[in-house]
Amino acid sequence: MPSPITVLVVEDEPLVRMDISEQMRDLGFIVLEAADADAAIILLMSNSDIQVVFTDVDMPGSMDGLKLAAAVRDRWPPVKIIVTSGHRKVQPADIPQESRFFRKPYVARDIAAAAVEMVNA
Repeated sequence: MPSPITVLVVEDEPLVRMDISEQMRDLGFIVLEAADADAAIILLMSNSDIQVVFTDVDMPGSMDGLKLAAAVRDRWPPVKIIVTSGHRKVQPADIPQESRFFRKPYVARDIAAAAVEMVNA
């Protein structure tokens, strides 16, 4: 059996973050959580096990999810990136190459399937 994939969920809405994190854990993932991009960067710097970042676009703090995605691509190229938004229309050119975008509301199984596919590609 393959080792579980470690996902960092970056979402400023606590209930949304707790919900997707719990569902991802139920699907066999190791899940770390961050309420904003600044906390996400700290977790990425201190945890080399993170394989996927799943981030919302609209967040408070020094950078939104799109800037976080760009920062992750620059500093941690092997980390896969999945972006979500319920408000903003995100184009493929807005996110790093080989990233994925899911519109809210999303289905946890779809996020999980994308994460597995990206990590195993």
